[in-house]
This record gives sequence, structure tokens and C-alpha cells, in this order.
Amino acid sequence: MITLYLYHKPRHVMNIEERKEKAQTSIFKTIFPSVCNHYNTMYGGTAMQLMDEVAFMTATRFSRKVMVTVSSEKINFSSPIPSGTFVELSGSIGRIGKTSLDVQVNIFVEEMYSDSRIEAITGTFTLVALDEERKPTLILDVA
Repeated sequence: MITLYLYHKPRHVMNIEERKEKAQTSIFKTIFPSVCNHYNTMYGGTAMQLMDEVAFMTATRFSRKVMVTVSSEKINFSSPIPSGTFVELSGSIGRIGKTSLDVQVNIFVEEMYSDSRIEAITGTFTLVALDEERKPTLILDVA
């Protein structure tokens, strides 16, 4: 008979700043004509959908809870995103409440064949944590 002894290393409990840093999320996409309008620039609605997805990933990575979007604040479209470019969508945690939090999402556009990079769109998304009954629940478990 073989006896195995399993020892669990105590988990490091992250503070808020560590959680925020670890939750930062970036994704990259290539912009093809299929997501562009008649001006050959990315549809605003497509950009907002991608931003919402990054906000969701960022919030979930921070809380490790079921998160849903409840609102978005002013979304600023400062530069068009042409077909044939790369975009980086970057999400970071902002305000943290008891059951909801804000995620700041930025889209940067890069030319494929140069080092040109500019911020094209910014926005803030508010997400709420839900329990098994789909009711708001605490984002952070208090020990």
C-alpha cells in the first residue's frame, strides 16, 4: 500500500492593487473589410461590442465572479479605425463598489507596416456581480 501525503501551499491573498494589476486585459485584432462601413472604417457598434467583451473579461478576472454589463458611460470616438490596421483593446479596473465596478477600455489603432499608434476610442463600462439566483452579490469576499 502506498500512502500519499498532500501538502497544500497556503494561497497568497492579493490586495486590491495586486488584483487590479493582474486583471488588466489586452487583446489584439486585425481589422478586415467585413467589419467596416462604406467609408472603409470599423463600425462603431462593432468597436463597442469588442469593448464590452474586454470589460467583461477584465471584471471577471478581477472578481472571479459572474459579471454582467449594466451600463456604459460616454464612449469617445476620437479617431476612425481603418480596414487593414491592427487594434489593441485594453481594459483596466477603475471604481470598485460593493456589487459593481467600472472598467476603463481603450482602443489603440496601429498601422500594419509602421510604428504609428494612436488612441482611437475610450469608454467606461459598469458591471455587476451576480449570485446563483442572478441577484447582485459582493464583488470581493470579505474574510
